[in-house]
Amino acid sequence: MVKVFAPRVAKKKRETLNFQDKLNLFKANDEKLLKGAKLDEINLEDIVVKNQVRTKFNDSSLKELAENIKQNGLIQPLVLHRIGSSYTLICGERRFRAMSSIRMKTAPCFVLENKTPEELMAIQFSENSSREELHYIDKADGILNYQKATNASERKIVSVLGISKTEVHRSLLLAKLPRNIKEAAKTHNLEKYVLLEFDALENGPLKKRLEKDICSGVVKKRSDLRRVISNGGLVVSKSRKSAQLPKGLSANAFLKALKSKSKNMEIDAHTKALLDNLLEETKDIISN
Repeated sequence: MVKVFAPRVAKKKRETLNFQDKLNLFKANDEKLLKGAKLDEINLEDIVVKNQVRTKFNDSSLKELAENIKQNGLIQPLVLHRIGSSYTLICGERRFRAMSSIRMKTAPCFVLENKTPEELMAIQFSENSSREELHYIDKADGILNYQKATNASERKIVSVLGISKTEVHRSLLLAKLPRNIKEAAKTHNLEKYVLLEFDALENGPLKKRLEKDICSGVVKKRSDLRRVISNGGLVVSKSRKSAQLPKGLSANAFLKALKSKSKNMEIDAHTKALLDNLLEETKDIISN
């Protein structure tokens, strides 16, 4: 089937994205997910933190957030789910950690009740995705966990979580990779496509060698991966080639020519002494 592409549009005629509309969309989505929540002041020590979507935290970013909260207070409340007298953190672990670091006692929280695990996972995923950039591995694990908990098809996940079909499919592939590969992705900031292309390779000696290079951080980018594959699994340095002597000229002959040339150069005594010393050291290296 032949693909039909939309015609090119001149720059002057292209539409400008209205980011305010995007912000309103996120706001409307938050209001929908938090429908029925009650705003209350909750003691931090009463909040239970269980497994969250986000597992990678930026220390400097947390310090900045803590300082901001200290100066301006908490602008975006935490999201909790209450069962009896127990409060479980659903969204806002970064804010919770930041407040704990400056020893705050209480925090404003949206308190949800009577939510199913599936609804809570959808709220958690949506909230984390719209805040500070979520690492693609954490996002992938969140999607896989949602699928396992709900037995949802990829199409259902697209509908509930509001992300593209391609992103859902790729995320599920990433989430099923070995734990050591996923940890390396976060530790060494690997490009997502390195993992996707690695996963597509057939099992064999080359893939085993690549796994070691990926886990050690030697292969970080797509270009690194392709270079290693093209060299049969050998990591080849990208350093420049060493300078080559003119064809037919030996090292000794080149050195003599350089020494002869230096005699006719108009340079001061100090510079000439340095040059003579350099020539002698070069001669010693060649002799060895």
